[in-house]
Amino acid sequence: GLFIDYGHLRPGIGDTLQALRKHDHDNVLANPGEADLTAHVDFAALAATARAHGLDVETTTQGDFLLGMGLLERAGSLGAKADGKSRQAISDAVERLAGPDAMGELFKVLKMLPKAGPVS
Repeated sequence: GLFIDYGHLRPGIGDTLQALRKHDHDNVLANPGEADLTAHVDFAALAATARAHGLDVETTTQGDFLLGMGLLERAGSLGAKADGKSRQAISDAVERLAGPDAMGELFKVLKMLPKAGPVS
């Protein structure tokens, strides 16, 4: 399985419940039915549960995951055929998806696989 969402890799203290309304934070009790309620995923707890059920687990940031999957190479390939405005849009998208000050650090990736048995 592969989980990608925003959250934290280490156990934290506190509640991450939040309300989002019209692309802005809102009081979680102020506008029932009009705001989306969300919370950060506790990837440490999810990984511990997966391990307890016999799965191999790897966690990383979205930025490291996408860079490892060839994001820069794909962006370079797309940019080579694009005009200046499109190249800038590709560069901005890469920064937003993988940059440390954007989704690259905020979003985490959890990979879960069955434990590999001995090779015969």
